[in-house]
Amino acid sequence: MRIPLADGTLVKTGTALADTDEPMLNSLLTLSDVFLTGHHAAHMGRVGPGRTVTVIGDGAVGLSAVLASRRLGAERVVLMGRHTDRTDLGVELGATDVVPERGEEGVARVRDLTDGQGTHVVIEAVGHMPAYQQAYGVVRVGGVISRVGVPQYEDAPVGWGSLFGRNITLTGGPAPVRAYIEDVLPDVLSGRIDPGRVFDRTLPLDQVAEAYRAMDAREALKVALVP
Repeated sequence: MRIPLADGTLVKTGTALADTDEPMLNSLLTLSDVFLTGHHAAHMGRVGPGRTVTVIGDGAVGLSAVLASRRLGAERVVLMGRHTDRTDLGVELGATDVVPERGEEGVARVRDLTDGQGTHVVIEAVGHMPAYQQAYGVVRVGGVISRVGVPQYEDAPVGWGSLFGRNITLTGGPAPVRAYIEDVLPDVLSGRIDPGRVFDRTLPLDQVAEAYRAMDAREALKVALVP
């Protein structure tokens, strides 16, 4: 195996791991990308004790953001998603509420849950324009929209004047996962968090195309590849 830039990117766990400990290996694997992308969204959104959070998207990154937000002390996490098997997992990972509705109906539901205020933080983990519009609709005055869904558009539908008037911070972007590993790794090794639960299928490395097909078809949430 070749590790690019190993002096910086190869991280020792500091403990012996059994090849048969699939749950732990899966959780460690999430620290290379998916969980720490969710963590990045929560971190950039300034999630902390007493904060309320809405996570838009029930994919692996969205579910990781749910777990990350709870780890950082969020008081309430509303998960907006329509796929019951995924939102059920989201509840197990810490979501306090699930809103399957989308668009204006979904916005109204979240505002109803929060006494009309919206949430302090909205994590947008989809990347499509309707999700961004939805994020603007459910964030409270003075809140933060943190985006980690790769944008599938160029022009933002919400004008800067709209963000300015409500004092909304817009942040997010690609996750610098290496910067977060030392902080999160002890919680994985101790079993405090189990982010590897987003993996629901394992395939051999030579079936990588099938793994992408299964995820694209929503037959799998996240696929682990093994040599």
